[in-house]
Amino acid sequence: MTDLTAERKIRASLRVIRIMQNVLPPALANRFNKIGTSKVKLDPDITQEAISADGTPCDWLIPPNFNPDQVLLYLHGGGFVYGQTPLHLQMGAYLAKKLGFRLLMVDYRTAPEHPFPAALEDCVTAYGWLLAQGIQPQNIIIAGDSAGGSLTLTMHLKLRDEGHPLPAVAVCLSPVTDLTPEAKKREGFKDPMLPTKAMDFYIQAYLAGQDPHNPLISPILGDLKGLPPMLLFVGDEEILREDALHFAKAAEAAGVDVRAGNLPPACGMSGSYSSHCPRQSNHWMMWSPSVNHIWQ
Repeated sequence: MTDLTAERKIRASLRVIRIMQNVLPPALANRFNKIGTSKVKLDPDITQEAISADGTPCDWLIPPNFNPDQVLLYLHGGGFVYGQTPLHLQMGAYLAKKLGFRLLMVDYRTAPEHPFPAALEDCVTAYGWLLAQGIQPQNIIIAGDSAGGSLTLTMHLKLRDEGHPLPAVAVCLSPVTDLTPEAKKREGFKDPMLPTKAMDFYIQAYLAGQDPHNPLISPILGDLKGLPPMLLFVGDEEILREDALHFAKAAEAAGVDVRAGNLPPACGMSGSYSSHCPRQSNHWMMWSPSVNHIWQ
């Protein structure tokens, strides 16, 4: 499949996602997502295998000629309320093929049925399962977009605080880092993929009355010392830009090896979903040399 063909399919998926976000309740939208993911067609070179990681549903996306020792653990976005979509699987398959190693996508529990800390617990469980399979932590990348980027960061805080071995590197695309009422979002900025009203609903559904100042909810408020190298990417034209840049500054101040990259507008999309466009996904390849250096 060419990048242009993949892009057309992703554009079509985005139109469906916009409708679901603006019209359908999350429970119904997630039902449609389940149907879509069961029928999604991926690149014929990619093998998809549904597995249970100690009770947490996941999908292996396996490229040809992969290195069995290296794994990308991917946490999808969706405002903490939407589950895995066909778009996420398509993007994951694209990344697995481009990078040349297996990708494990975690289909974690979502709010409002399962508020914090359910999603975080599922992601930590999946990581622990990888370790139990004999995958060394220095051979694991944890990556995610939007809400999945937030879970990537909070996972690292939880793993460190509980004394677990940390992965080689964290990669975040447009992460949500501050869910507090004091968070300074972009005043007057309209992101068609993340309307303000929807964001407010997502946050309240995830919190379910819990304190948003908890660092495992708002990682910008945590002690960031001792975390592994981090790569953060965010676009100029999205509402989560400040979240990513503020976190990068805080991590750097805490002594973390952090690099922030810019995602220029592409594919006629805005918000974190622009990352799923194949032409835009090429920017993910910018962190490949850093990862290879860490693994050597």
